[in-house]
Amino acid sequence: MNLIEICGLSKAFKAKGRQVKALDDVSFTVAAGQSVGFIGQNGAGKSTTIKILFGALRADAGRALLMGLPAEDPASRQGVGYVPENPYLYEQLTPREVVTSGLSLHGIKGEENRRRTEHWLEKLGIAYAADKRIRNLSKGMTQRTALAHAFAIEPRLLVLDEPMSGLDPVGRRQVADLMQEYRLGGGTLFFSSHILHDVERLADHFVMIHKGCLRAQQGVAELLASQGAMVVRYLGGTEIPGFERDAGDVWRGLVARENLAQTMAQIEATAGVLLNVHPQNSLEELFDAVVYETREG
Repeated sequence: MNLIEICGLSKAFKAKGRQVKALDDVSFTVAAGQSVGFIGQNGAGKSTTIKILFGALRADAGRALLMGLPAEDPASRQGVGYVPENPYLYEQLTPREVVTSGLSLHGIKGEENRRRTEHWLEKLGIAYAADKRIRNLSKGMTQRTALAHAFAIEPRLLVLDEPMSGLDPVGRRQVADLMQEYRLGGGTLFFSSHILHDVERLADHFVMIHKGCLRAQQGVAELLASQGAMVVRYLGGTEIPGFERDAGDVWRGLVARENLAQTMAQIEATAGVLLNVHPQNSLEELFDAVVYETREG
């Protein structure tokens, strides 16, 4: 079953007296149990798509289904956890009240409501501020509150629009770990992110949108496994043939998969330190190629 269906979606806005297309005939699906990363530059149309999916905007053409129901039907959002890029929470409420009331709206009351509220406030690291007003919290703490609300309902589908926005490095790692835990537990995850490394780690599939148009959609493992060459970076004072200086004493080279073990042995033999290895055509390279091609065109 598809929990998200986007079919021929188009949307335009008026800007300085002219129509600007935010989405142009975009179609994709998210099946139950999938983890899908939604990627694109700022202004590519990611947030517009998600807003249409949750009934905050109406499409000019096409359709959006959430949990098998039309996106404009409030019933489609039952059992769905959602955190927008810049969550708006009532400033007079506290994190405890936000999570508790959110659970109540999903029919979770009494002792179970209290248990989940305490558990997720603690897990997101905001239990110490549980009774402070939202107006007195930082952007990062507000983001954590919204995430606690989304995870606490134990959703069938979790939709996150730039979930790392406003978080410090520790918070980003913590949220990435929670997303991974949710995914491995069988949950369905749809998230947008500028951090392509997180998409490679957390997504089974990706959907790439650029200037309102769908440019690519593929399995992440399929993309990474299809490449015959690997990019290798190491730290050391000795240059290995075929490598070039990346920065300081960091060297970078392109190595065929079948020669990878030999190269790693060379790095070790020269007292070098392996920094990272990734496929030549990673998600980041594909993303750059799409953007560069559009600029050149």
